[in-house]
Amino acid sequence: MSSIGQSILMALTVTVNKFASSNVHAVHRKQKKAPKKSTSATSTNDIGRRGLLLSALVATPPLSDSGAELLKKYLKKSEENKAKNDKERMDSYFKRNYKDYFEFEEGTIRAKKGELTESEKGILDWLQNNK
Repeated sequence: MSSIGQSILMALTVTVNKFASSNVHAVHRKQKKAPKKSTSATSTNDIGRRGLLLSALVATPPLSDSGAELLKKYLKKSEENKAKNDKERMDSYFKRNYKDYFEFEEGTIRAKKGELTESEKGILDWLQNNK
């Protein structure tokens, strides 16, 4: 999708979201609900929103041949770097989610007298490499 198409779609989304949020009214428990409006007005609004969305989708131009080639180039590049990217993603995940826990465990491991297990040695090595 071209940048112009993306801009149009984003502007449309913001407009629809503003319109939808402005039509929401809080109803208190003791208060009776307002009577329903006629169905013709509701269906007209629904058709208008759908028509607006469909017109935005139709207005966006399809990818050109050069855009498709560029997309294929990026897909090929990402496949070549998949292993490296997966390793980086996992390392980042472990650093974000396990560093505090491993640092907490480090105190009990260092205070432990005797032989360390393989997993405890692994925790200490991981902390040494990621500090």
